[in-house]
This record gives sequence, C-alpha cells and structure tokens, in this order.
Amino acid sequence: MPLSGEQVQDTARTTALALPGVGHGRPFTEHLDVYKVAGKVFLIVTDDPDELIVTVKAEPEYGRLLRGRHTSITAGRYLDKRHWISVGAGRGVSADLVADLVDHSYHLVLETVPRDRRPALHPRRGAR
Repeated sequence: MPLSGEQVQDTARTTALALPGVGHGRPFTEHLDVYKVAGKVFLIVTDDPDELIVTVKAEPEYGRLLRGRHTSITAGRYLDKRHWISVGAGRGVSADLVADLVDHSYHLVLETVPRDRRPALHPRRGAR
C-alpha cells in the first residue's frame, strides 16, 4: 500500500533527524521545514496541507530515472530543477525509497563540505 503524504513527510523527517549533525528550522517561511548538515540544505518538508511533499537533492541522472518511474516524483519544487526532486505520495513510493532518498541527499550535500566541517558518519543506507 502506498504511503500517504503525511507518511512520506514523517519518514523523511525521522530519517533526517537520525543522521549525524542535522539541524532544522524554518528560515524561509512557516510552511517549509528545512533540514541542513554543516549549514547546507539537504531536505525541505512542505507543511502546506494542499502540497504534502518533500524535496531532496539527487544526482541528475538518478533524478530523471526516478521521475520516469514515479508520477509523484517531479523536478524540485523550490530549488535547482536539475539537482533536486520533489516526492509526494504515489504508487511505488515506499518508506524505504523515501528514507534512501533522504540519506542519498544528505551524503551528496556532505560531499561539498570540507572534511574538517563534516560530522562523524555512520554507514550509508542500502544502495540505490
């Protein structure tokens, strides 16, 4: 059974908060819960009840592949459409997929952070 929009968001939040060095807040608007590591955004959870989505960073090819497989995965709503995707409830969107996407986004963002500013890491979730 597919996840609801609230379940997509809950899974994303829980996954993000379990990762090392993560903080979150609402720096842009009260409807956007923004998750960062080392000061860099890797997850945005939209609290607008009419648009229950999460937005994560993804490698461009992987993002295109996901958009082709899932109608509820689209180009990133708030950020660069090439490197970010938005995920909503829909067929094939499971808790494991959402958790993997959040983990993947976190690690992509960490690659841009100098090593001395990175939190101590634990192993990544399953491969894509």
